[in-house]
Amino acid sequence: MNVEDALKKRISIRNYLSKPVDEETLRTLFERARWSPSGGNMQPWKVIVVTGQAREEVVKIGMDEAIAAYANPDLRQDDEFNVYPPNLTPIYNNRRKQVGQDMYEVLGIPREDKISRYAHVGRNYEFFGAPVGVFFIIDRQMGRGQWAHLGMFMQSVCLAATEMGLGTCIQEAWAFSRKSLAKHFELPDNEILYCGMSLGWPDMVAPLSKFRSKREVVDSFVQFKGF
Repeated sequence: MNVEDALKKRISIRNYLSKPVDEETLRTLFERARWSPSGGNMQPWKVIVVTGQAREEVVKIGMDEAIAAYANPDLRQDDEFNVYPPNLTPIYNNRRKQVGQDMYEVLGIPREDKISRYAHVGRNYEFFGAPVGVFFIIDRQMGRGQWAHLGMFMQSVCLAATEMGLGTCIQEAWAFSRKSLAKHFELPDNEILYCGMSLGWPDMVAPLSKFRSKREVVDSFVQFKGF
């Protein structure tokens, strides 16, 4: 698999097989991803991987607290670093809404069926059935550049996983339980949990496993000068 194939094949997988992922496979994955670039070679990332009972413990946190935050925004724990910036301009807000509409259309869930939509959102906190959950952590002293480098590392994890036949889904939804998870993992005060990731063997029969969100054409975001 070349880089182009991996980029195009990587999608957010929201259905997984029950087949476990062994530690050796995960070590191979992170052995490859660790070569991701970072400014000054600071490598400003930390990772916690959970499966089995450790996974069930964080699933309970997500189910108990994060879902409640949808009903009561005051319970959200993403206030320090919001999942989405407030007052997004239409071009970005419309894209965000459109991908949700397209996904629910594939699932056959109409807008008025709020219960089914909330149930689907709740699957975030079960890692969409994936046997492995991954959490990405960064030191609070880091600036925007290092957050970008963390994102590059996460992309490296996703592409390496794709090459290995694994599926991933980056989940900022776990930010709703950010403080509780930090306490659960006994993170020091200088560290913040950014987001989670589902990881496992993808169920390619599921409808959403064929869903690909729309992308803008190159000329809409690239300016070529001096050519």
